[in-house]
Amino acid sequence: MHMISLLSPRLVRQAQAWAAALAFAACVGLVARTNAAQAPVLTVADADAKAPAEMKPYTELIEHTDATIGMVPIPGGEYLMGSPASEANRKEDEGPQHKVKIEPFWMSKCEITWDTFEIWMFDLDIQRRELAKKTPNERDKAAEEYQISQPTEPYTDMTFGMGKKGFPAICMTQDGALVFCKWLSSKTGRYYRLPTEAEWEYACRAGTKTAYSFGDDPAKLAEYGWYFDNSNEKYHKVGEKKPNPWGLFDMHGNVCEWVLDQYTTDFYGKSGAQVADNPLCIATKIYPRAVRGGSWDDDAEACRSASRKGSSDAWSQQDPQIPKSIWYHTDALQVGFRIIRPLTEPSDAEKASKWEASIQKLNRKKGR
Repeated sequence: MHMISLLSPRLVRQAQAWAAALAFAACVGLVARTNAAQAPVLTVADADAKAPAEMKPYTELIEHTDATIGMVPIPGGEYLMGSPASEANRKEDEGPQHKVKIEPFWMSKCEITWDTFEIWMFDLDIQRRELAKKTPNERDKAAEEYQISQPTEPYTDMTFGMGKKGFPAICMTQDGALVFCKWLSSKTGRYYRLPTEAEWEYACRAGTKTAYSFGDDPAKLAEYGWYFDNSNEKYHKVGEKKPNPWGLFDMHGNVCEWVLDQYTTDFYGKSGAQVADNPLCIATKIYPRAVRGGSWDDDAEACRSASRKGSSDAWSQQDPQIPKSIWYHTDALQVGFRIIRPLTEPSDAEKASKWEASIQKLNRKKGR
């Protein structure tokens, strides 16, 4: 008889959670290893570009499945981040306004859906590959590192009955979204990550300076997004409303979206009179981390381009597991994410010191 069978269900769940945590920490600790660079790049039409002028929309593929992710080019440039003091419903954490410089990148035109997220969650690509009796290629092998540290099976339906196919994936922690990006990078050979707050707001504004990408009138929000007044108290399929001027859907509402940054109220003021070059507030603690965009459960003012919000431990209040899951926020039915791919992939050193520093520091510090 295996020793684990002598444990109570509660202790079994605890052992499983800690095993997953250790696997996760081992997985993300390998900064120096860049699987995406080692494996051949998956060939996808229009995905290659060496200069901003060559960037085109393209559709990312998930091998061995039917899932795809539409990617939209976002030109580089400078903008004024935050909201002016004169903007209606402005909050103090949206200022002071400051100039930010952003390098070009592609962004997923919609929020990541369950159709794609569950491929990583449940090894659906591996199952279909094995059914087709296909030999794992180098990308498959590279991605396995991030599949041994995938979410444990959720204790309940994480859609909470709101819909799955074509709907945004929700309730994942930022850690879960980060590891999904690392898995996707290995699966495709292209480098994906979460956007920074600055990149997200830049893409949301799409060259505009108004409260929303469509203007200042919240009465028009129903044409562009799902929020409290029109959502019927649930999220909706992605891409059903009008896009912003750069072709991005659901930037205002539907679900809030994880970004890379620690949420703070003073980071904006630290750039002073200088132009902040691709700023990132590297996370050093679990809470609060930043989300953007507002959701189906928010009022119109929370869906403005400059609106910000921070996560909290209340997002896992109903989680019955001890310790709490590192993968799921049981009370964050309003939170999902979208991804970006920078035109120029950073070096391993740049990833370790900046773009992936948050996940490294958090897991070394917390043993997660």
